[in-house]
Amino acid sequence: MGSSPGTSRSKRAHFLRAALLCFVLTALGSAPAAAQSLTPDLFNPNRGGFAAPDTLPTRRTAGMPQAPSDALPALPDPSADPRKRQQAPATSRVSQSPTGQVPTYGLPAANGASGSGYDSLNRKRLQPKLYPGQPKPKRPLGPGSPPPPATPATTLGPPRIAPPPSETAHKTPLAPAMAGNVPGQPLRRRLKADDDAFGAVGDYAGSFLIKGGLELSAGYDTNPARLNKPVGSPAYVVAPDLLVMSDWERHALVADLRGSFSGYTNTMPATIDGFASPSPVEIDRPDFTGHVDGRIDVDRDLKLTSQLRLRLATDNPGSPNVQAGLQKYPVYAAYGTTIGFDQTFNRFQVAAGATVDRTAYTDSKLTDGSISSNGDRDFNQYGGVGRFSYELKPGLKPFVEIQGDTRIHDQAADRNGYLRDSNGGYAKVGSSFEFSRILTGEVSVGYSARNYTDPRLSQLSGFLTAGSLVWNASGLTTVKLFTDTQIAETTIAGSSGVLVRTYSAEVDHDFRRWLTAVGKFTYGTLDYQGQNRNDKTYSFESNLIYKLNRNIWVKGTLRHDILDSNQAGSSSQATVVMLGVRLQN
Repeated sequence: MGSSPGTSRSKRAHFLRAALLCFVLTALGSAPAAAQSLTPDLFNPNRGGFAAPDTLPTRRTAGMPQAPSDALPALPDPSADPRKRQQAPATSRVSQSPTGQVPTYGLPAANGASGSGYDSLNRKRLQPKLYPGQPKPKRPLGPGSPPPPATPATTLGPPRIAPPPSETAHKTPLAPAMAGNVPGQPLRRRLKADDDAFGAVGDYAGSFLIKGGLELSAGYDTNPARLNKPVGSPAYVVAPDLLVMSDWERHALVADLRGSFSGYTNTMPATIDGFASPSPVEIDRPDFTGHVDGRIDVDRDLKLTSQLRLRLATDNPGSPNVQAGLQKYPVYAAYGTTIGFDQTFNRFQVAAGATVDRTAYTDSKLTDGSISSNGDRDFNQYGGVGRFSYELKPGLKPFVEIQGDTRIHDQAADRNGYLRDSNGGYAKVGSSFEFSRILTGEVSVGYSARNYTDPRLSQLSGFLTAGSLVWNASGLTTVKLFTDTQIAETTIAGSSGVLVRTYSAEVDHDFRRWLTAVGKFTYGTLDYQGQNRNDKTYSFESNLIYKLNRNIWVKGTLRHDILDSNQAGSSSQATVVMLGVRLQN
């Protein structure tokens, strides 16, 4: 079968193409082969140094503008200041700039640092230019910068340091009039921080802060006269108090006056079992304690001190010093003064003072209408006291205290014929301490002795303790411990005097800031030397205080007193229940 004409023409075309390709390959194969010659340009380290500029395929022609050098442009210097670097005009990727430099893209290093940002090239910052008379800006705070200096407050009183931001953050803003920011407003006195949210605020009179209060209470006492056979009576108590404190940078003046009057609606019997009663018929009793302390700061280390004191009271119910057959208690007044100085030598401190005191009794009014003098109980006391202390470390200051005095009575012999003029004193050692404000106080121990003019009266001596301890167990609970020793006069025939020791413990607990419970226990001993009489006293007291606001408190009291004596018929017990209100400002 024969092929078609179209197929024959296609085969001839393919043959001619193959023959032409073989002819071209034969012609190329007949030329000699040559390799690249080794020239010094191959070892040129410069960019574009592998070939001569004249042989470059992209060599500029005569129609192109000539560059200063045929070499490629150098890269920008990274150490150069970008603020002083001259940027080349931008050109397209196809055409080059008139200067022949290749354009750079992007931002150079540290271009956004300006004059205050972070510069990764560690270059010196440019100082801002100031106008003539323009104040120099303050250096910003940073690591290692010194703290700002303390600025004195614009209010009265000592300079104050601005509180840290943590104490003023998230606080309710004050009105400008309350904060003292109103232009032209007089300086507002800055009050001290008050930890008691329901305590008395007080009022200022000039430079003195005055706080006053009045407590009124009523209740029932099962044995107000402390008789062996109890006789009860409703009772009421009126107790005012006044505190005045100076607010001066130097010197100080403090007056603390506290008093009370205990009244009873019932009267006591005049006779018991046919004998005169050891208790007065009218058993109302006043009680006042007040002192005014002053200090003059001569310089930093020398201070002059003084004190005026007054005590108005009666003999304690159940005391053997109370006369039988009295209509009412005789009142005595003990008043005096102390003038001294306080000198500091670095850590060593010396305090000394001279004391003058007088004790005077009113006459006794008997149930039969007669008057009995108590002039034999009146006496003057002259003495001195010195205290030497050394601060071992902050919060711990041991001391030694020595006291001596002379008592001279208005009448040489008392009602029983005893000469009671005497000389005595005491010496004690102790320490005051303060540990992180959790445990503060002062404790001391010592020995006391007193010699009398009458040889029939033996020396009155004994071991003494004194101190006060405050322990802040928590933010809600406070524990207080007190102890004291005193030497008191007596009218008992043959007895030199009374050595009185008192120990008390008190626990205050706040259930809420406005609700406080107080528990108190007191133990005391009365040693009548020369008569072998020893009395022991116990007192259990609990108080519940409800604070309505800063000015009004409601107080309830329950107390049980026990007098245990080794003399027959002298022991007694009593329970007191009182409910009252306190008004204060």
